[in-house]
Amino acid sequence: MELHELKPTHKEKRTKRIARGGKRGTYSGKGQKGQRSRAGAKFEPIIRGLIKRYPKLRGYRFKPKKINLFSINVENLEKNFQKEEKVNPEVLIKKGIIRKIKGEIPKVKILAKGKLTKALIVEDCFVSKGAKEKIEKAGGTIKLKVKSQKSKVKS
Repeated sequence: MELHELKPTHKEKRTKRIARGGKRGTYSGKGQKGQRSRAGAKFEPIIRGLIKRYPKLRGYRFKPKKINLFSINVENLEKNFQKEEKVNPEVLIKKGIIRKIKGEIPKVKILAKGKLTKALIVEDCFVSKGAKEKIEKAGGTIKLKVKSQKSKVKS
């Protein structure tokens, strides 16, 4: 037996033909005149084009992972820390300057707004160029355990 020799086991159901006399006379449920009343009137729904486009839209399936990042200005460090004190995300959480995000310690970036007169030890924080200058000018040090935000491996 071959594929072209197969026959269905059930009877073929005929499609109902309307507007050919009988109980559905005159306009046969199609209204009067117009494009939709004509034979062969099948319209593609407008929304179909949008639905077909969705998979090609950016971020349809794979959303970029959001980085939990707090930004703090140098003036906040001046107010909340003593001379030679360590500044890292854990200490900032204890002092109530930042908070945990979904139970995780967030990354912190220090920005250059304000003045700094105290020498501080900054650890595990991203530091902007201006903030780095101010911290080093005040006699502080910056120790990075985390990789910088813009660092990419060059081959």
